[in-house]
Formats: sequence, structure tokens, C-alpha cells
Amino acid sequence: MAGFLTGDGVLKMEPSKEGCSRLLIKLTKDQKIISRVACVGPPTQMPAVWAITSIVRKEKIDCQSSLLGCSLIPACEDHHQEKEWGSFLEFLQKYERAAVSKLGLHEVYILPCSKDSKRGFATVLYKEKVPNLSPSQKCDALEIVAFETSSSPKIIAGEAAMSNSDLIDRISPEQRYPEVNGGYSCDLKPKEQSRSSDRNFVVAHPSYLKTLGQAHSCWIFGAIAELVDNSRDAKATKLEVAISMIYSKISGKDIPMLSVIDDGRGMSHTDIYRMISFGHGQSEADDPDHIGRYGIGFKTGAMRLGKDALVLTQTANSRSIAFLSQSLNEGKDNLEIPIVSYRRIGQYMEVDTSVHNEDSAKYNLKTIKRFSPFDKYLIGEKTGIFKENGTGTQIYIWNLDEWGSAYSLQWEAGMAGGSSFHHGGIFIRSKRIRSRPGQMSHTVPLDYSLKSYLEVIFLDPRMKIYVQGALVKSRPLAKSLNKTVVENGKVLGKSIQLTLGRSQLEWEQANCGIFLYWHGRLIEAYKRVGSIIHNGDCGRGIIGVIDVTPLMDDSNGQVWVHNNKQGFQDCEAYAELENWLGKKVDEYLDKYVDKIPVRKGNTQYKPDHEWVQCDKCRKWRMLSSDFDSKTLPLEWFCFMKPFNGRCEIPEEEVGSGLITISTKRNGYNIKEPSESRNSLPEKATSQSEEICDGKLSEPEEDDVRLSKRQRTRPTRSCYDEKSNETEEEDDELLAFMRVRSRLPRSCKKS
Repeated sequence: MAGFLTGDGVLKMEPSKEGCSRLLIKLTKDQKIISRVACVGPPTQMPAVWAITSIVRKEKIDCQSSLLGCSLIPACEDHHQEKEWGSFLEFLQKYERAAVSKLGLHEVYILPCSKDSKRGFATVLYKEKVPNLSPSQKCDALEIVAFETSSSPKIIAGEAAMSNSDLIDRISPEQRYPEVNGGYSCDLKPKEQSRSSDRNFVVAHPSYLKTLGQAHSCWIFGAIAELVDNSRDAKATKLEVAISMIYSKISGKDIPMLSVIDDGRGMSHTDIYRMISFGHGQSEADDPDHIGRYGIGFKTGAMRLGKDALVLTQTANSRSIAFLSQSLNEGKDNLEIPIVSYRRIGQYMEVDTSVHNEDSAKYNLKTIKRFSPFDKYLIGEKTGIFKENGTGTQIYIWNLDEWGSAYSLQWEAGMAGGSSFHHGGIFIRSKRIRSRPGQMSHTVPLDYSLKSYLEVIFLDPRMKIYVQGALVKSRPLAKSLNKTVVENGKVLGKSIQLTLGRSQLEWEQANCGIFLYWHGRLIEAYKRVGSIIHNGDCGRGIIGVIDVTPLMDDSNGQVWVHNNKQGFQDCEAYAELENWLGKKVDEYLDKYVDKIPVRKGNTQYKPDHEWVQCDKCRKWRMLSSDFDSKTLPLEWFCFMKPFNGRCEIPEEEVGSGLITISTKRNGYNIKEPSESRNSLPEKATSQSEEICDGKLSEPEEDDVRLSKRQRTRPTRSCYDEKSNETEEEDDELLAFMRVRSRLPRSCKKS
């Protein structure tokens, strides 16, 4: 068997055990491929692409008997090529013609075999126009011609074995497609023959796209998060996620299409090539806050959301279009991913001939328009979003994942005109709650509402995110807690910091747990540790926030995060982290929660400080705890009230190790018009009802202490001795004074 070496558009051969050599060639005519063929026993080195320039009669070939010859056997990629190869040979045989391919200083003539010979084979006659050239000069000439005639019209991600010849099974994708995998520059130096033909190479079938989508089979929002991560890594300041209807000429009706549009730095041809490739490494010199690590996020996310995805990206000097499609590759043996790239010349974008020729670009663009809802007008409309000299990336996904007779995603467009009354949103149709150890609440909007998820997806939110045209109000959890405690510690010798506190919103929804972030991105939410695993109401409303990047990024380059970024691997670091978090949560409950009873009714636990984000500098500004941030306009800037400052002022932070307590430890009374001003605490009300009924149960420990205060009404001097009583005791005294003063007369007489 022959071994093959790839170069810049030319293959070199090694002799096989049988004494002959073989070479894979792409046979084309009018820039359209006829078939892949294997050339058996070529007389010299040949280019990888043969372009047929003309068809002539057999008798016009001079000195046929004196020409060097070899054979062509089919090595078709699919049924279409088998059909084209058969029609090609049938035409030559029927009309006694020969196909001519000019390879620079040489010509080859392709003739069909006689009727008695085995069908499907062809004969090649090789003619040299310049016989005085030395062998090395012939080789150089052929290499130059090969570079000029070869092109990369599409990306071939993998191969399948061909039935026509077992030769194909032993040849790598790089050897089979030198015009794709080889470089784009011509190297005239002789190539070393060192590769062996008996190596095994990975094969990627189009069905692999479906397999990639299963990475997010448990939760579809994880697929959208992959696309959001890419926008953050591209330093985007604005991101829009929306689902709208578009007409599909293939299905003949309007279909939903998901769009993810950002204003990041965009991607060059090299960048988008890496993005559609199946995995790539992350350079250590890159941004340490970079989320992408595995090079598969876009593929897994897009193929989970839908069957077809188009990427339109633009940098300051280039523009590229890539098409990742299951519909295009249906029924094929090889994965085709068309890419069209342009470069800026003056004020215009022209085809980038350094990566492909114009014919290849036209072919790929025609393929994209054929298998997608995009025509030249819609593509022009979408490129207009970039504006002049603008950058960014647009991702469009259609043929969305289905849920029965409907779609897995449910969307509401919202009211027109940007009304604040109803903004709309994107939801998971099933609205199922994700399974978590100790989970008791059935109200977890984060699990089925995209807005709720994007509110907390980043530890330090800076990017403006819009869902269905409505701005997502980011919710930095660490800055929206009551009775905040910052705990510092070490796990396996690495420093970590945990922020614990009580959240009013999570209290109302009966949720609790730790939010674990990695490189500033939410990986796991509502993780219960310590005693709150077994007692669902014990830590109600208690929320913790921690960034575990130093712990989960091993010094050896190992990352203990699942590739779908929705959980952590079972490892020593994660187990030790769970133990440390459990201890800190239990200490917090013992010190701050168990001593302060959580009251129901109209009591609200406000954050220690109100925070608001400037829409210009994206910095978070600290406001007083008694200020209601809901009264601020949707677009707020630093110069506005109540901050009255400038964007240049540094952002404030809660100091490490500080415990900040709100002005009212027992809560903040909300005065609702529909509620009575004299509403009683739940505990006091229940006691008054028991007194009226003449039934008083055995007092608990706290009740014994309070009952002593009921025996004697406190004098005015008690109110002046604030230094001897805590604020909590004063509030409780006042509450029970109101109970005594408002008891029914029947109770007083008895």
C-alpha cells in the first residue's frame, strides 16, 4: 500500500508493497467536482486537483502509444459522485472522446476503458510539453500549478469509508483533501517523505452534530448560556437574545428563528475556522477571565437549540459567514461547513482571495442561500446591523428543538413601543424545576425563565443583555443581601471567599443555597450544604455567593468543570469545598438566624444597601438602605439622584470580614394601602386569640421571657434606658404593649 504526504496542493507518494503507487485526486469541470478518483501508478508527481479544460476526439491525441500512462479508479464520496463519475465515463465512451486537463507545462488525457474491460475505470495518458526540464524542475512546476488550481470551497470535518475501494480506509483526511488541509502558501522546497499510510484517523459523520447537542439535553438554557459566554469573551457591551418569525422557502411557511446578536470584537477567518472546528486548546497567554476552554461551546449550544445555525461576524477589516447545518448534510457521508470570507478594501468588502477564490466563495454562498431562509437581501439587511466600521457577531438558529407538537422554548413578544407594562420573555415550555438535593420549593424562576437566569449568570455583570427587546436588570447577588457576612478561608491551600446573607426575594420563594461561580460565570445554583440539606425551612432565604476559580483550576492545567458548564466534576477539591461551605453555613445559622425569629406577614428583609448600575460606565453605585431603587428610571446614570456623582468615581465594595446590619434588624414594615396600619405580628396575634378563648398553651422559652414583661407595664423611664436593652427587645416590647392595649373588653374583664 502506498503512503502519501501532503503539501501545498501536491501529494507525494511512496512505493507500495506491490511495486506501484496511488494518489487521490479531485476531478473537476467548470469549478464543479465530478468525483474523487485514485490514480494508480502515476509516472511522476501530480497535483491534487485536475480541472478538465476541454473534450477532444481520441484520434486528435498524437503518439498515444508513446505516452506514459496510468489508471484511474473511482473513490467517490457519496452517491452523487458515483452517478457523476458513471455519466462522465459513459459520455466519453459513447462519443469516443477524451477529457483534457492542462497542468501547467503538462497535459493529461483521460480515456474510458474499452467495453470489454471492467466498468468504472479510466486510462490516463501523460504528455510533457517541455522535455528538456530536469526532474526537480518538473516537480517545482507541478507544485506551482497545483497551488494555482487548488481551492478550499468548503471545510471537510471528517470522512467515511468508501465502498469503491478499500484504499480509502487507510488514508487520512489530510491526505485525501490536501487542497483543504494544506496551507494557503506555496512552498517550492522538496518535501520529505516520512509519513506512514497505516495510521488511524478520527472520522466525523454528519450525525455527530446531533451527538454534540446532547451535551445540554438536561437543560436547554445551558445551550443559550454557551452563546452568551462567547459574547462576554468577545468583550461585548450589548447582547440581544430574541425569537422572531421568518419565512422559510423550504417549508413554505413562517418558522421561529432564535437570534443572538452582540457588539463584540467579531471574528476573523481564522477565528471562525477555529469556532466551527471540533475542539481547540486555549492559550495560557489569553485573558484569565476567559470562559471558553474546550472549543465546543458553539457547536453544542447551537445544535441543542436547533438543526441549522448561521454565523455572521465582522471585524474592523473582515467579514465572514459560516453555516453549520444538519439539513445541508442530511444523507451525506462527509460533514460540509461552508464558509465565505471577505476583506475590507477601502470602503468596500470584497472576497478574501487569500483563503479561497471567488468561484469557491460563490459556490458556498449559493449553498447557504439554498438551505437557509437567507437570501442576498436578508444577508444585506443583517450586515447593516453592524453599521459602518462596526464589529460584532450575529448567530441565527432555526428548525428549533421541538417539544411534542410545539417547541421546547416558549416566547412572548411583549407589547410594541417598548412598553414597561409587559416586556415579554423566553421560557422553557415545560416549566419544570431542576432536581437538587434538599430542594423543596416549586417556585424557582431561574430554572425556566431566561430573564431570571441571565439576571444572575455573571458574578460581576457589566454587559447589557436584552431578551425580546427588554433590558434584563442584572442582580448581583453578593450586593443584594441582608445581614451580610464575608467569610475567608482556605481549601487545599487555596484562598477562597464566601459571602453569606439573607435575600428577601429568595425568602418569598422559599429558596436557599450557595451560588458557585467559575471565572465569573454561574456554574451551580441553590446548592444546599450543611444542615439546610435536610431541613428545607431551616435556611430559608439564606444565599451564599462564592467564586471557586482558584480551586477548580488545577496548576497542572486540569479544570474540574463539566464541559457543559452546568456542574463540577467529582473530585477532591469539590468534596473539600462542600465540607467547608457546610461548616460556614451552619455557623451563620447559629449566630444570626436562630437568634432572630423569621416573621411572616408584612415583614420584609431589605438588603443592607441598595445598589444601582450606571448605564454608561456599568459601575454599581451604593445607595442608602432606606432608598427604594424601584423608583429609579429604567436608564439611570451616575449624575442622577440620589448618587449625584460622576462615572470616574471608583466603585464601592463591601469590605472583607465586615458584618453590616440593616437599620431595623427585625425587618422593615411596608405600609400598603390595603393593609391596616395596626396589623399585629403573627406571634402576638395568636396569643391574643388564645387569651380571648380562655386557652393559653404552655409558653416556650421565648414566650416565658416575654410573659414576664406583660405582668407590669413598663414605665416611661424604660424607654430612656436604651443602653441596657437591644433594639430587638424594644421592638418586641412595643409590639406586646399594643397587644395589651388592644385586647377586647371581655378578655380584660376576665
